[in-house]
Amino acid sequence: MSDAIIKVEGLGKRYTLHHQARSGLLRDRIAGLFHNTFQRTKTAAATEEEFWALRDVNFTVNPGDVVGIIGRNGAGKSTLLKILSRITEPTTGRITINGRVASLLEVGTGFHGELSGRENIFLNGAILGMTRAEIKKKFDEIVAFSEVEKFLDTPVKHYSSGMYVRLAFAVAAHLEPEILIVDEVLAVGDQEFQKKCLGKMHEVASGQGRTVLFVSHNTSALLNVCDTGILLEQGRLSAQGDIKTIVNSYLETGLQRTQVFSASADRPHITTLEVDADALAAGDLIVNVGFRSPCPIVPVVGIVLSTDKGQPISGCNGRMIGSAWRPPAATEGVVKARLSPLLLHSGVYFISIWLSDPATDYDERRNALQFTFVSKNFYPQCPSIDEIGAADFAWKWE
Repeated sequence: MSDAIIKVEGLGKRYTLHHQARSGLLRDRIAGLFHNTFQRTKTAAATEEEFWALRDVNFTVNPGDVVGIIGRNGAGKSTLLKILSRITEPTTGRITINGRVASLLEVGTGFHGELSGRENIFLNGAILGMTRAEIKKKFDEIVAFSEVEKFLDTPVKHYSSGMYVRLAFAVAAHLEPEILIVDEVLAVGDQEFQKKCLGKMHEVASGQGRTVLFVSHNTSALLNVCDTGILLEQGRLSAQGDIKTIVNSYLETGLQRTQVFSASADRPHITTLEVDADALAAGDLIVNVGFRSPCPIVPVVGIVLSTDKGQPISGCNGRMIGSAWRPPAATEGVVKARLSPLLLHSGVYFISIWLSDPATDYDERRNALQFTFVSKNFYPQCPSIDEIGAADFAWKWE
């Protein structure tokens, strides 16, 4: 598109990995180390391997878009941001960027350790092409947002990682770049500051019309801040579209469907826990709990659903429902529990499980499995479950 603020065409980044062949025995490796040190000879030939961190990536970003970039570790997210930030040169392809870029990719990006916080604010502004007068106009806002006023004239090499991130994000967000690029580095800050940063990114995009690229493994944050998303898989662009669709695609490919447990065989125990990914995408929660016992038991399974902060939302077990459902005695099997519809707001949740019979408790697994749920009522920039609670009741409006 001609009006795109970022256009990426056929982008690729290749690295050469060097491998030194060596013996698997520790004593041989130690002997080889001394031999190399004193004889200055190689014990084995080195081999090289090509690795493509990115391959044939194509996409466009329009002015004012807030784009979430998501993918598993090693998918190429950070490499992509480094190329867009002009830190790393691509091997193939072309990038067109129409505007100033401010990047926050890792703790200390763009800062000089020997300079004070005050001096680094002016240094970063100058790198972005701003005049001293423009920087001074924003200076008080930056300091107030970062909350490091007490240490403003201290060399930043003495800052904690949290203080570094506070000041670095404040500088990047307030010095009016047309494009703001933020990596997972915000996870270093405390929860309140993360919320503050997410709110600022939304303000930068919606209120000021600037473009934001945000990489995070926190799908709730991506859903709350971003409008569109890009999914990377093994260095290739797998999908691009609205953020809810992209997050769902990411969760479907990466959901840990089954958790397997080991336990003593001389007493009844839980063997597996499975969440049905297809049902979850449809708005239902189906939990399958496998069990095994040295002697027949009437399995009673308990389930507690909680938020990622540990707040219980709902729980139930076979004792609570009385004789409404009573399975036959068995030495092994699977108990299925279904919660439909799953009336939750979008967020990260945990499942804890217990195994007993009508009288005795045998096994428990707290926070045994984590999953992310995307509500059908989701909309971009919706408040987090910390603010409005986890339950998504069916309100009626007149």
